Amino acid sequence: MAQNYTLEWLDSQISIVLSPHKMYFQDISKDELQAMSEKATIETIAIQSELRNQVFSLHKENQIKLLVRKYHSALIILLDTITEHQKHPAFIQADLLNIAATLISCLDELLTFIEKRFSNFLSLEERVPSTYLAVSCNELKIKLDRLKKRLVANVADTRFTDLVLGNLYGFINSKKNARVTFREMLYRKELVKELELVGEKKNQTSVYAALHELLVYMNFNSRSYINYFTQCIADKINLLQNKVERIDSLSFHYKEFQQMHSNQNMVLYPHHDNLKEVLNNWFSQEIAYLEKTLHLAVSPLSERRAPAAVPVKDEKIICDLSADQLALILRAADESRVVVAKSMTEVFKSIVPHLSTTRKETLSYTAVRSKAYNAEDRDKELAVLALQRMIEKIKGY
Repeated sequence: MAQNYTLEWLDSQISIVLSPHKMYFQDISKDELQAMSEKATIETIAIQSELRNQVFSLHKENQIKLLVRKYHSALIILLDTITEHQKHPAFIQADLLNIAATLISCLDELLTFIEKRFSNFLSLEERVPSTYLAVSCNELKIKLDRLKKRLVANVADTRFTDLVLGNLYGFINSKKNARVTFREMLYRKELVKELELVGEKKNQTSVYAALHELLVYMNFNSRSYINYFTQCIADKINLLQNKVERIDSLSFHYKEFQQMHSNQNMVLYPHHDNLKEVLNNWFSQEIAYLEKTLHLAVSPLSERRAPAAVPVKDEKIICDLSADQLALILRAADESRVVVAKSMTEVFKSIVPHLSTTRKETLSYTAVRSKAYNAEDRDKELAVLALQRMIEKIKGY
């Protein structure tokens, strides 16, 4: 089926009307340039729609691949052309520079549209043309400069933001960018776009957690990030004196990490090891080492404690909650910092032995703690209702 050349208007404006080598170039009026600027924005939207229609009218993958690559290459050629026009002395006028900037922005938007919607049909290992790379890096720098202040303000640890922003600025300012592939460039574009969404969050804790989740999802396998991630976990674990608590805490962090999603089709450095594999191996090795050396730990006499006396039945507080509901409330108290202890294990260890339920006289703090991570919806509802009853009581005081 014959298809129209969707870029015909853009091509004619850039290659003919705005060519400083054409004899009637000097006759372009300000009104014509203004009309061209307005038309370019409308045309950009129309081209995206038409390109979608053309792609979905084809049924064979090789036909779609050919169509997408043809339009992608044509847009890059037009980008090269308008960029060359800008270098001509005739383009010194502000109106001409403005229309050139508008057209470059439209071309960049169309290229980004193709790269995002139809990336599977592009040859991502090809090198990015220098003009297109320069335009893309300039756009990335503008976005990154705008994002930097907000991101730094929302993340307390500047080491974290420095390594992420530093990696991106390093790419933008690199002198070796002549060898950049489309895969490498598109990864940075996607990362900056996602960082903009993360930066919109207000809470520092949620921004910090979301940033980690984003980097794991995007397989940000920078050695600096891997070292930072493992050091943060190690610093938390090393605050605990007891090896059993260290194993417990490390296992908890490992569980949280394993639950993070990862897109295996994305990678910062294709020739480095996968981020998830590296960190999975680190967690496994650390836990195995602690478990192996657990029996070697010997406490000095001065640090030995007499076994804690088990409270008699009359001394225990009976809770009108199940162990599962109790576990949820204690976990929430710890994570919201209503109660503060060296670890969540310490919270359960200090409180649970003094409690009993209507169904069970003696509770194991380890058993109750484990229930905090496998709660059923019904237990969540009953725990919330119990807290709401307490809230109503406090309001009535």
